[in-house]
Amino acid sequence: MEYSMPTIEMTGPIIIAIVFAAAFIIFVIYAIVKGQRRKLSAGVEEMIGKEAVVQTTLNPKGTVLAEGELWTAIAEDSTIEPGEEVIITKTEGLKLWVVKKSKEKEEK
Repeated sequence: MEYSMPTIEMTGPIIIAIVFAAAFIIFVIYAIVKGQRRKLSAGVEEMIGKEAVVQTTLNPKGTVLAEGELWTAIAEDSTIEPGEEVIITKTEGLKLWVVKKSKEKEEK
């Protein structure tokens, strides 16, 4: 008596399942590689040049809302009222130095 391996017939649904599984694996590998190459953006230094909204009057010291967090800020030039938009120009510890958004654009 001769023994032979059973043959598996490759039907349409099996081929489609294999193609989708391969595509999914390729997508996951691509996402992992892309995530590893992404530039890290952490730390206060990354905030320079970004916008913030004044929460309490800056005369010259007050608070601003930047990146969803409240920060102590110091106005570089004049008094800035709550609600005004400012641009972060430098950081010092956990303090942000800011200028009015309109004034910053005029200097450029």
